[in-house]
Amino acid sequence: MIKLDRVSMVYPGGNRALDDIDFHIKKGEFVFIVGSSGSGKTTLMKLLLKELNPTSGRVVVMNNDLSTVTHKGIPFIRRQIGTVFQDFRLLKDRTVYDNIAFAMRVVEASAKDIKVRVPELLSMVGLANKGNCHPNELSGGEQQRVALARALANRPAMILADEPTGNLDPNNSNEIMRLLEQINGRGTTVLVVTHNREIVNQMHRRVITLNRGIMMSDEMEGGYRDEF
Repeated sequence: MIKLDRVSMVYPGGNRALDDIDFHIKKGEFVFIVGSSGSGKTTLMKLLLKELNPTSGRVVVMNNDLSTVTHKGIPFIRRQIGTVFQDFRLLKDRTVYDNIAFAMRVVEASAKDIKVRVPELLSMVGLANKGNCHPNELSGGEQQRVALARALANRPAMILADEPTGNLDPNNSNEIMRLLEQINGRGTTVLVVTHNREIVNQMHRRVITLNRGIMMSDEMEGGYRDEF
């Protein structure tokens, strides 16, 4: 599903964001990427979405070597990846229903499919009665659930969640992680980038720890480690 083969990323000016990173994530896994600010987590996400190209090494996503993917091919790779961000990134001038439907219209889904799929997703994330609301009428936890529903709209093979609980209180954070576990239980690969120590330690999932661009550990039932 994801393979990084000796990947390094050096920004102009010499800042080495990632240094010889090597790991493999299989289909259906749930994996945390953890580390303090400046550890390389954001750079890693950008490489997986081909927003950046590595200085050296190889990034493979869903059997696609990203170094060989053309500019025209990038959207087709990204359509197979659902992304969730800390700041929700919802369209403020559209309803909850239309935020989710928009993701489907981008890939030219039919009106019939949208009419069926959007209510399914809203029900899945516990917002069946919120379709006509606008984002500013929702709590932070509800907005993140809408963002998660939107990420699932086109049935992606993988979810990339970048600090999905960063703006949420503990109760809403736990709810978002419960939903991600349910999604993973249906076979979707889930990769969560986070610095939320409590959640990582509670869930006993695979944990890859970065520190200043170096992969310090890869533990199958790990916890949050910051003693490096």
